[in-house]
Amino acid sequence: MKKIIAMLLALVMVLSLAACGGTGDGNKPKEIKIGVLVADVSGEEALAFRNYYEKYLAPHYGVTLTYTEQLEDAAAEKAAIETFAAQGYNAIISLSASDRASQLETCAQYGMYYAIASGMDDALYAEHKSNEYFVGQIGPSMTTEYEAGVAMGKYFKEQGVKKIGIYGAFVPNPMHVYRLAGTLVGLGLSYNGATEMEAIAGQLYAGFDLNAVAGDIAVTHYIAGYSDTMWDELGAAMGAGIDAFISVGMATTFFADMLNGAKLPYSDIDSFTSGNGKNVKEGSLKYLAGKYASSVGPIFAAVINAVNGNAIRTPEGYALSISQSYLVATDAASFDACYGADQGDKPIISTETLDTVIGEDVTYEQFVAIVK
Repeated sequence: MKKIIAMLLALVMVLSLAACGGTGDGNKPKEIKIGVLVADVSGEEALAFRNYYEKYLAPHYGVTLTYTEQLEDAAAEKAAIETFAAQGYNAIISLSASDRASQLETCAQYGMYYAIASGMDDALYAEHKSNEYFVGQIGPSMTTEYEAGVAMGKYFKEQGVKKIGIYGAFVPNPMHVYRLAGTLVGLGLSYNGATEMEAIAGQLYAGFDLNAVAGDIAVTHYIAGYSDTMWDELGAAMGAGIDAFISVGMATTFFADMLNGAKLPYSDIDSFTSGNGKNVKEGSLKYLAGKYASSVGPIFAAVINAVNGNAIRTPEGYALSISQSYLVATDAASFDACYGADQGDKPIISTETLDTVIGEDVTYEQFVAIVK
């Protein structure tokens, strides 16, 4: 009996030490496992985000970080979250947008934290900002998207263009709607007489009408979406003698070869990648407003804080929703200044920066400051 009691006491001591960490480091953060939902697994921007997360941040913070395969729809997103939940993951970072409301609701069902890493979903935020499992969203707001369009339009107006073509990307996608509205205003144009952000954006959701545009610069061709004829449409615009092709997204994905080959000045709102560097230096990409790889760093830090019990909330107690602006390049030097500063082991948002906002006493104001 004495031997049995002694063995039980020893076992209790071992279990107690294990509960405290076993190493004497009672302050060591818990092991964190984060799943990342992705719709694009091969694009340069997607790969840049992934390298930053997997090769730079995860090793530094000792985080298990696992990417999904390409997710095609809402059902695939939900299934991926359920798989992560079954494997004991603590949080989800989303780079996929088929149904973010369902993503958040599924995470909350399984007690997992949820964050949006790129872009904004204002409707989702308005409805779910009080959800304890919603860490938040960081990316360009619709106002920021509009301002990016204004700046791009002003650039080409200052270059003296008189006749242009526009690629509206995937209007009525909200980010493309607001970029397009801003571009028209920056060019000094009106749309059905409107010259203000919401007045123009509200109309653009119904589609773009060339006949509604008025001003000193002629918009002679408009292309949107993806189709088998869009390259022919661009060819027609180029044949009509346009001075520039202004795109609110994805021109570098679809049209770079044609535009570079014709040496026609063009723009894009995209990201700082090696491919776009080549388009700037060897092609005719004259204006690039873009994200950079480490721009997804702050939301990663916010997730770590939430998992460790130090969730950062707004003064009202809501999830984070912080707008993040674009960097802009108009020549090789300005491109290198943006792209070069975000490479290797010293990215723009470094671990040294993130370390200042990971911990128990981080304020909302401190966190906003590093994003801004």
